[in-house]
This record gives sequence, structure tokens and C-alpha cells, in this order.
Amino acid sequence: MRRLPRRSVASSPAGPSCPGTRLEACAPVCASPSPAMQLDPAVTPAWPPTDAAAAAEAGPSLTDLDSPRKDQHPEQPWRKGPEDFAFGKVLGEGSFAIVVLARDLATSKDYAIKILEKKQIIREKKAQYVTSERDVMSRLDHPFFVKLYFTFQDEEKLYFGLSYAKNGDLQRYVQKLGPLAEPCAQFYSAEIVSALEYLHGQEIIHRDLKPENILLNAEMHIQITDFGSAKILAPCSKQARANSFVGTAHYVSPELLMEQSACKSSDLWALGCVVYYLVAGLSPFEARNEYLIFQKIIKLAYYFPEQFFPKAKDLVGKLLVSDSTNRLGCEEMGSYAALKAHPFFENISWDDLHLQIPPQVPGSFLSTSEDENDFGNDDIFQSLASSSSSSHSFAAVQPRLLQRPTAPVEGYIHELEENSLELDLEFSEEEKKLLLQKQASGNPWHQFVNNHLILKMGPVDKRKGLFARRRQLLLTEGPHLYYVDPISKVLKGEIPWSAQLWAEAKNFKTFYVHTPNRTYHLIDPNGNAHKWCQKIQEVCQRRCQDHPQAAV
Repeated sequence: MRRLPRRSVASSPAGPSCPGTRLEACAPVCASPSPAMQLDPAVTPAWPPTDAAAAAEAGPSLTDLDSPRKDQHPEQPWRKGPEDFAFGKVLGEGSFAIVVLARDLATSKDYAIKILEKKQIIREKKAQYVTSERDVMSRLDHPFFVKLYFTFQDEEKLYFGLSYAKNGDLQRYVQKLGPLAEPCAQFYSAEIVSALEYLHGQEIIHRDLKPENILLNAEMHIQITDFGSAKILAPCSKQARANSFVGTAHYVSPELLMEQSACKSSDLWALGCVVYYLVAGLSPFEARNEYLIFQKIIKLAYYFPEQFFPKAKDLVGKLLVSDSTNRLGCEEMGSYAALKAHPFFENISWDDLHLQIPPQVPGSFLSTSEDENDFGNDDIFQSLASSSSSSHSFAAVQPRLLQRPTAPVEGYIHELEENSLELDLEFSEEEKKLLLQKQASGNPWHQFVNNHLILKMGPVDKRKGLFARRRQLLLTEGPHLYYVDPISKVLKGEIPWSAQLWAEAKNFKTFYVHTPNRTYHLIDPNGNAHKWCQKIQEVCQRRCQDHPQAAV
């Protein structure tokens, strides 16, 4: 095991402080018995509102994230820090956080530690989501939810110690095994129903329920995670809706798209989508981009595969209903008693679900005992020790940017971050020649693109398995997507372009490029994943206009 050196906790001056992506793997909270660790007031914005009403609306500030709570974990020492853990493989990533497997050196117990970058939280004004998430998780005490055992922080990061769900998530489970057998689909659907019944009983709506937020622990029971989008409904005002746009495209409910508000019944819509996913192996609303997905959701444009279980089909049909007051399980439709009485759950014993043995799954899926190789990984160790400065150290070895031209075409070129640029696409053939001349004479990446005009370029981390490698991504006319090793200056490959290629932003940093044979997992260190997706979509649309046969 590699141990994070104690000196790394204070290895650099404190930057703007404060913690949040949604990590796509977040969890409930139960803070450790440690004294409150205040952020440096000299560099911390004054989040707490000055008047009581505004303070109640905004919730607690980030400065009390380490404050003791009544549901403290009794086994934790008075104070913990990064040096008390051996850090291992990356378990998940979000827009401003990463979840890493960590082993407590004192107890040898494994945790999933969520690490949040304070500077990015401040820059993106996400502090309220961190405190809100903590408040939501502190209310939860149920076996089907991930638990947070402790929190601590240093000058640059916040750390949340979560229970470790070693068997991954339901999305990975289905991707590996395919659509589930009916008993298995029934069992996991029932556990999700039980969890939602408890959650809604606490006057909390999740608002981002999806297979990748439903983890599987060592015993293969579910543990729901990611409460960055969750909302506590105010009982004093009888609030029934939350008026903010959150969620993931495939699982967003119609009322959120049309009314910009979510309610408890919105989680029931997501439940219907998850049940469909477990049985069919894909989500009910599939399309090449979010706009088309939303259009399908509003129109209820989905279909059932031929082999879809009849009882599951009936259940999904009663959950995927446009009117939120007509969904099975909502208060107007008999609440959870009616939902649990549906024939799809006729063989379920509800009182002891968490004690039952889940339906047997192939042994090849289950995790074996932890391998020591899960810990002490040098790449991860280095990324944890210097993640806040990695982009700057990398920039030092980058080639110079294409200098802004003085020709009339300079208005088409937009330099973004270090070593990144993109072009407006509305140029003429004559202007294209001028742009290409400027590129050939001043852009060091021109040698890799076969004399194609670069439309967008920038550094990305190309993830494969547990590791990510820094690459320079080059979107060119053609169109082509090349990626180059920026250190060795070697072309490493090309993402194959086809009419079926499409890009999807997961959050600010992470985006996917889907091709018929593979999905490429890419991370923009500058947090502009959506700009990559927009530009790729623009190129797709332009290609379809110029070459209609290419869209077929």
C-alpha cells in the first residue's frame, strides 16, 4: 500500500476554499466526531446570508461541514486526515469531485472517499449543493442508502468517507450480464421501491435516480447514492415541488421539462425507467442527443421489446405516465401500498428485503477479496497528491498555441484555455484556405491532421479502465477526431466517424463519444465538456447538410 505523505496536506498555500457531481457517486452523511474545521476567512466567500430568512433558505455554509452531528460514527478517532489512508483505484468521477477506494491504516477498513476540489466549487458556485447533500444524507438511516461515516478537509480539498459498495452499480451489472432474469429484476425493483418509500417519508426527493446511482454492496443489495441533486421539501409550507432543473436526460420526467419543477412522483417516473432498463437492458428513451431524448419523453415515444415480461410491462406503463398525479405509487393513486401490491411484486416479502439473499448471479461478476494492487497505485497517488496543480505542470510541456492571425479570418478563431481553440464554422471556401494556411504555419498540431482544418482542439484525459492518459484531441474537417500523445508527439489514434457517432456530456468535465463499436470516455480538465459536445453536434449537422447521404 502507498500512504499519502503527511506533508502533502499542506504542500501548497491555501487557495480559494470551499467544497459537490454531483459526483456521480455521492452518499449519505454521518459526520465524524471531529471539531469544526473552518475555512480560511481571508479566501472564503461569505456564503451565509445576512438575514435569517435568507439563511434558512440557503441552508448551512460549507464552513460547518466538519461539525459534529448527533449520528456520529463511534469507531472514528477524534480527527482524521489524508495521511491516515492508503488510497487506491478510482471508483467514480464527477464535475468537481472524484471517488477513490481508500483503506484506513489504523483499522484496515475500506471506504469510498469522495474528494472535492474547493477552488472549483467556488468557481462554479456549487457550495449550496455540497451543504444540501450533507443535510440530506444526515437524515437517512436505511440499509438501501450509502452511508457517510466521516468528513475532513485540508487547504485544497474536502473528503467524505462513504461506505464502499464493492460490486459496482446496476448499470455496470446490466451491461455485463445483459437484461436481468425476471426474479432478479423483481428483487432489485422491490429494493428500489422500498428505498423510495423511506426517502419520500422523510420528505426528500432524489431527482437523479438512475442505474449508475444504484450501487451494489458486498452482499449484492442496493445502496442508492448521489444526493447532490436531492431536495428536502419544506413541511411548514407544505411544499410539494422543487423548482430547479436537475437530473440526467434519459430519466428526466415530463413535468421537469414542461414545468421546470420536480415532485415525489418524479422519482416514480425514474423508477419506471430503471425497471425498464433492468428488463430490457437499455433505457426507454434513446436518441442521439438530449433534445431528441426530451422530445421522446414529452411524447411518451417508447416501445417494449417483444420479450419484455408482461407484469413488468404493466408496471412500467403505470409509472411512465405524463400526468404526475396518475402514476402508480403517488399519493393520488394509493401511495406505496398500491405500488407494492402490483402483480410484478407478488412474490416479494417486503419486511425483510435487506436480510434476504438476492437471486443468484454469475460468480464471474462478483468481486473477489480485495487485491493489494487496488492500493498504492502510483498514478492515482500522484493525482491525489497534486491534482490541483496537474494541469499547470502539464501546460509547461505543451507546444505553443497557434498565434492569433492578423488576416481577416482572425474573428473565426477563439482561443479558450491553454493550448485550446475552436473555430466558428460559417466560413467560406476562400476563408477556409486562409485559415488552413495560418494553421500550417503556426499550429504545432497541424502535422497530425493530414492537412485538415482543425475546428476544435484541446487537452483531454482519455480514460480506459482505471487509468486515464492525457491526450490532445483534434476535431477536424472530414470530419475526423484524432488524439495525440502531447509528450511524445505521437498520433495515438482516431475515433472512427460515422453517421451513428454522437457525443454526450455527463457533467462539466466528463463526456462520452459514442460510436457503433465503442464508447470513448473523455475528461476535459478545463470543465468544458458541453462545448466539445456542442461542436461535435455542429459538425454532424453541417455534414448532414452538405452530404445528405451521409445521414442515412
